[in-house]
Amino acid sequence: MSAEATNPEAHPEARPELRRRGRSRLDLRRLGRAALLGPTSRDRLPDAIGHVAEAHRAHHPDADLSILRRAYLLAETSHRGQMRKSGEPYITHPLAVTLILAELGAETTTLTASLLHDTVEDTDVTLDQVREEFGDEVCFIVDGVTKVEKIDYGAAAEPETFRKMLVATGNDVRVMSIKLADRLHNMRTLGVMRPDKQARIAKVTRDVLIPLAERLGVQALKTELEDLVFAILHPEEYEETRALIAAHAGERDPLPGIADSVRGVLRDAGIAAEVVVRPRHFVSVHRISRKRGELRGSDFGRVLILVGENADCYAVLGELHTCFTPVVSEFKDFIASPKFNLYQSLHTAVATAEGQVAEVIVRTRQMHRVAEAGVVALGNPYTTPPVDAAEGDEERIDPTRPGWLSRLLDWQQSAPDPDTFWTVLRAELAQDREITVFRADGGTLGLPGGASCIDAAYAQYGEAAHGCIGARVNGRLTSLSSRLSDGDTVQLLLAHDASSGPAADWLDHARTPAARIAISGWLQAHPDSAAATTTAARAPLSVVGARGGGANAVADLPDAHVRLAGCCTPVPPDAVAGFVVRGGAVTVHRVHCPAVAQMRAVGRTSVAVRWRATADCRVTLLAESFGRPHLLADLTEAIAREGVEVVSATVEPPVEQRVRHSYTLQLPDATGLPALMRAMRDVPGVYDVSRA
Repeated sequence: MSAEATNPEAHPEARPELRRRGRSRLDLRRLGRAALLGPTSRDRLPDAIGHVAEAHRAHHPDADLSILRRAYLLAETSHRGQMRKSGEPYITHPLAVTLILAELGAETTTLTASLLHDTVEDTDVTLDQVREEFGDEVCFIVDGVTKVEKIDYGAAAEPETFRKMLVATGNDVRVMSIKLADRLHNMRTLGVMRPDKQARIAKVTRDVLIPLAERLGVQALKTELEDLVFAILHPEEYEETRALIAAHAGERDPLPGIADSVRGVLRDAGIAAEVVVRPRHFVSVHRISRKRGELRGSDFGRVLILVGENADCYAVLGELHTCFTPVVSEFKDFIASPKFNLYQSLHTAVATAEGQVAEVIVRTRQMHRVAEAGVVALGNPYTTPPVDAAEGDEERIDPTRPGWLSRLLDWQQSAPDPDTFWTVLRAELAQDREITVFRADGGTLGLPGGASCIDAAYAQYGEAAHGCIGARVNGRLTSLSSRLSDGDTVQLLLAHDASSGPAADWLDHARTPAARIAISGWLQAHPDSAAATTTAARAPLSVVGARGGGANAVADLPDAHVRLAGCCTPVPPDAVAGFVVRGGAVTVHRVHCPAVAQMRAVGRTSVAVRWRATADCRVTLLAESFGRPHLLADLTEAIAREGVEVVSATVEPPVEQRVRHSYTLQLPDATGLPALMRAMRDVPGVYDVSRA
């Protein structure tokens, strides 16, 4: 059967101190007896789900409970005779999972599917029966959480089950909500399993389920799962942490006093708020002890302040920072910049006059519901809310297809091998931060923290990103290996050459599975091209052509030899200045050239200069480009089409796929310079052309 179970009393990791405050625990023996006895009347709910109905009505007072009654009767009848390994009737498991979701505020459809989530997998009930009795929505969710058959997939059954579940989650996030609650109840009751099987289940929970709970914002499930996994995989550190918490319980806790002071401050300011102290869970205490060493009394919890409106959050923050000493480095605004998992709050820390430091979280009550239950608190996310809905209008509610889930669904199609999928899935979920970058066309890309321009290219263009030759980030040219930050604007430059492909070292900078899979596939399919990209950089290439006529500038100095400065290469109609240099020659510069100030500083004689009537001129242009085959030939051809003579050309060695070209050109007419520069910029791979 799908649920691993035991008597909770036999498993030390299922002790009550690991549970979140206020969460009731089922009496499985009483529940089992109620399940077997059934209802006392056909007109009332079965006794076994009375507490589920009560929790559901607390969040949804007008919910129709008749469908829950029908779902329970089908589940109880189909599971009748099946027992958990602890000896409890099997129906206690779907009931417990449903209660977890009901307490989080799940809507009726989710609870109905939760009661039925093991029927198709473990009984004779079919999906067609579920569809006929409860509709397509419930049928889809039940199918999404149903495991694939081991007889069909063998050792690949577990990764393929998760693949199926994730694909279903892409269409309905409630599938994963039920899976998380299912795993939580199984982890609570894991003690009768062999230690090696406990460890295997705990590792999968740590690597896959806990990151998914974090991404869906279901913190209430995530924190308890973390504690249960911590107890199984790190028993010694768990016992040390438990001893720390037990020792703290016997000491004076400064947080209640700080909370009283905060209440007084907010009351005097006329701000209606609820102030409570929230103890840290085990893993949180363990992490902060590793970070800070010796723990202070205020490190075992945080002060939580709940208000009505977003504006009240900032009003509370102002009062706290005015009446207490703020710890500036601890301030974070997740209201203005929400986390990728819907989380919104203000985080700060304040110090009292006695030197006690307390971490404080400020949020609205709606934010609190979403912070605890994530997508579960949003009800049915696929139902359009009423236009006049008063509550939550300002909240960020878009859970149906977050960026991380879209990326995951995209790359899993390119990973048909179960082992590759399983390995890459864990690596993807290990990324614990999400950033949003803006595309040049105004769209956005969701990427994991640490993503590079390469990842952005594959996220935007898919396999067409093989031809990416560079990027501009916030308007500045940068290498493809550059890491992106939240809020960056990225313009990706693609080559027009269909034969272009990624370099082997792109794999060193790609963070997303989609990019790594696509690059690896191309390199395997083009081994010769991959080898060519790793060749050593060439020495500078210089091309010198026939020298053209002299300068077309005239100085007001009889018989003086006039030459145009190579540093700024002035051309008509540039404003120019002339200076006498050694040998009596006059050098002509553009007036804004830095050399002009230097000439004047050393006392060089200034000479008036004018342009001749003739229009020909010599100019030096710098072309910045991305390296690719035939680039020099294409640039030279573009110059020749404009009727311009190449006096000399120099190509510097590539640096991070960027190449710098320097051309000294003889133009028949200075007015053609803008058109020449445009023609050079139009050559594929060239991103900038400027005067020297």
